[in-house]
Amino acid sequence: MSRLFLSTLALPIGAALAVTAAGRQILCQAAEIPGSEKAGAKEEKATNTKWWPGHEWKRPTRKCNLTGSWKNELGSKMYLSKVDNQGNFFGEYHTAVSSTQKPIQTSPLVGSQHLDEDGQCTFGFTVNWKKFSDSTTVFVGQCFAEDGGKEELRTSWLLREKVNSLSDDWKATRTGQNIFTRIE
Repeated sequence: MSRLFLSTLALPIGAALAVTAAGRQILCQAAEIPGSEKAGAKEEKATNTKWWPGHEWKRPTRKCNLTGSWKNELGSKMYLSKVDNQGNFFGEYHTAVSSTQKPIQTSPLVGSQHLDEDGQCTFGFTVNWKKFSDSTTVFVGQCFAEDGGKEELRTSWLLREKVNSLSDDWKATRTGQNIFTRIE
């Protein structure tokens, strides 16, 4: 079998699959081979730092825990239940802002967390505003924990509001970002 050296940065996935399908072997750098480790990665583990051109930072050693009460910069609050061994959780969300004329009520949320080893997990959850609105919001984000004990949830969200016709579809979705901090 002949060997073909390819740059993974310059070759689209489809082309790589085509080369593989043609019976050729694609060789990768050591960092790209599953289970291998470059010298830089060994050094990174030893010093607990990671370097990118122009940036160096200390990797957090504390794991982030989603369970508990959180508040964002707008004053909205949420409570997240214990995350089960599959990464699932539920809770309640009380928004501080709304465009509806009805009184705001606490609303149910359901979510899922990616269970990873470094504790800086990604997650997502959905809030159904059915108690006072015809809209639904989905949040995605990542939990960050610093050595000093500060935990922060960085999120982006999409809110879908019910509209009465297809011609109004263009105005039905809003997007935004929130930063949540733990309520002690």
